[in-house]
Amino acid sequence: MAKIDTIKEFAQLGFTRLDGALKDLPEEHLDWKSCSEANTIRNIVNHLLGEWYGFIPKIIAGNKDAETAGYDAKPDKSLKDLMKDYDKGKKDLMAKLDKVKDTDLAKEMDWFMGKKPVGFYLMLGVSEIVHHEGQIAAIRGVNKRLAEA
Repeated sequence: MAKIDTIKEFAQLGFTRLDGALKDLPEEHLDWKSCSEANTIRNIVNHLLGEWYGFIPKIIAGNKDAETAGYDAKPDKSLKDLMKDYDKGKKDLMAKLDKVKDTDLAKEMDWFMGKKPVGFYLMLGVSEIVHHEGQIAAIRGVNKRLAEA
């Protein structure tokens, strides 16, 4: 089982990649879609914030029914305000992870993948950062290539 320091390092790695994918994002790309079924960068960032304020705190508590602050995703939020929330969310997540002890990771939690250690679910939650960074990078890449065509 991973130690909390490893999980925190993985989160930081994800944030480094995600920061790069979001760097210099123009406001007009926030809601761009390659097709009607595609996700937008706004939706992905809102989803990640929801994970950091909802899903991951439940994991840290070891209780899928734990009360959490959640994140109020507003569809008309400006890029500047969304990025403020993003920066605040990263700091909040790392502060939460700083309170986790290695012994907490071994506790068992019964959730959507069955009975697993908290550490398993926590690594799953943190891996969302890298997963969604790839989506954002792909969206930006497609958008750039279409504009160049």
